[in-house]
Amino acid sequence: GLPTDTVSSDNAVMVTRGQRWPLMIDPEEQAKTWIKRTFKSTLDVVRITNPNMLRSLENCVRIGKPFLIEDIGEFLDPALEPILAKAIFEQSGRRLIRIGDSDVDYDDNFKLFLTTKMPNPHYLPEVCIKVTIINFM
Repeated sequence: GLPTDTVSSDNAVMVTRGQRWPLMIDPEEQAKTWIKRTFKSTLDVVRITNPNMLRSLENCVRIGKPFLIEDIGEFLDPALEPILAKAIFEQSGRRLIRIGDSDVDYDDNFKLFLTTKMPNPHYLPEVCIKVTIINFM
């Protein structure tokens, strides 16, 4: 797991209890390792550069699996916008969210985690208001 210091404990609380999805500054990959151990076999892990990322994301949203996107840069893919905003809507009694050009059933068990290895990223305010930035350095 994580080190037992106060900062790591506080970070873990923000990751698991925050209102917005966490973007973890994690050059030593402590947070990524902790997330992988915490969610073991249920976690889907994808690099931001994977061309099938959105398809994997849709699947995790639909069935309520945790999803980790690794190696986030300083800019976020615009296709993530509805997920980051938690733009869930109801239609015909179903809870849906738009991902790309399709509406996907939203399972409340879905969790999203974002990590970057960059030790000192400079995120624009537009990014900062969409996620909870947590520094694991």
